[in-house]
Amino acid sequence: MVTALAVALCGAAYAQDAGKAVAGLSVTGDVTSRLMLTAEDLAKMPRQAVTAKEESGATVQYEGVLLREILKRAGAPVDAQMRGKALAGYVLAKARDGYQVVFSLAELEPDYGNQLVLVADKRDGAPLTGNLGPLRIVCPNDKKGARSVRMLESLEVVQLRK
Repeated sequence: MVTALAVALCGAAYAQDAGKAVAGLSVTGDVTSRLMLTAEDLAKMPRQAVTAKEESGATVQYEGVLLREILKRAGAPVDAQMRGKALAGYVLAKARDGYQVVFSLAELEPDYGNQLVLVADKRDGAPLTGNLGPLRIVCPNDKKGARSVRMLESLEVVQLRK
């Protein structure tokens, strides 16, 4: 069994356990508590399901944890803290293959952009496997799927200082 500490010590958010990728998500940057979340940690957090349309036109259901909830647990600015300089903050989502996308912190807030962004670990009730997972960001309201990061391994919160 791979522990969160072992995954963190490897310097990567994924480890191998009997040839399978083990889900782990690091949350770093301008947060009050750096996190290393395991699959078990994510399973214990409030869960949500969303329906999204794939590029093929197929409709699928993803299940996981809202990105905002993960950022909140790490101490990123949310709710009443989302004002002033915090409005210039963003989260950089990084995939195992080097792919990266950015989400502004304000777009995740109900009082601002109110974008539903999910860190999914299941697709149509089954765990994400292979190059789809074990974690994936899903943005069901985006018109294009380019920000739905597959093989998600880390989130870095950045607060602009200028």
